[in-house]
Amino acid sequence: MSRTLWFVAGAATSAYTLVKARRAAEALTPEGIRDRLAGLSLGAHLFGDEVRTGMAARESELRDRLGLEEPTPTRIGAAKAPPLQLTTPRTREVDN
Repeated sequence: MSRTLWFVAGAATSAYTLVKARRAAEALTPEGIRDRLAGLSLGAHLFGDEVRTGMAARESELRDRLGLEEPTPTRIGAAKAPPLQLTTPRTREVDN
């Protein structure tokens, strides 16, 4: 019985090791690296979206608690600056 148990344990360990080694080898191929980087990029984007959503919810909660108004969204560059006018420099009159 003991020999059978050790044989089965050895076979299971070998199978597990082969599967892990094959997965590691596939992960080091160019396609595997590309897939891992794509997954990492997607995860980072999802994490950023979750953080921004949480920040907006918390800011809204704090504004409600403090009784502040919601800010009006402004677009950068929406306000037009007055055109620049070239003028001649003034000469200072010195009292003699």
